[in-house]
Amino acid sequence: PKILPQAFKSIEYIEGNGEPGSIKKVTFGEGSQFKYMKQKVEAVDKENFLYVYSVIEEAFPDGGSVCKTTSKYHTIGDFELKEEGIKAGKEKASGIFKAIEAYLLANPDAY
Repeated sequence: PKILPQAFKSIEYIEGNGEPGSIKKVTFGEGSQFKYMKQKVEAVDKENFLYVYSVIEEAFPDGGSVCKTTSKYHTIGDFELKEEGIKAGKEKASGIFKAIEAYLLANPDAY
């Protein structure tokens, strides 16, 4: 907020103080398409200037939230992961997410 107050209204830790596992809420400034997002700190390496986080909650302008997923594959031995395998896994995960979403929309008091 000190450097770009038009972009960021506030940034606060709601759990922890910056170490891995901490949860940070970033509230965006006026005019942003998003109100806020929450980040989970995954790793911090000050020596190598590494800061890894996951967006765990991001408010969407029309309600709901945005879900983004990144996958990293580490194969064992000489196994070769083919593009069609990655695509099939992505489609399966998307189907599971859509089923959960449909259930929660139909049963808003379930959780």
